[in-house]
Amino acid sequence: MALENGATLPEIAGIDAEGGEINVTDLVEGSWGAVLFYRGHW
Repeated sequence: MALENGATLPEIAGIDAEGGEINVTDLVEGSWGAVLFYRGHW
């Protein structure tokens, strides 16, 4: 998925490595950010 310049990041939520819930949109709100998804072993 690619975003155009000025596009809003869609809601992305998930579980972190320690089992806690995270909302990526909240983490980068108001600043620049990069999101990297690592699928690990499936």
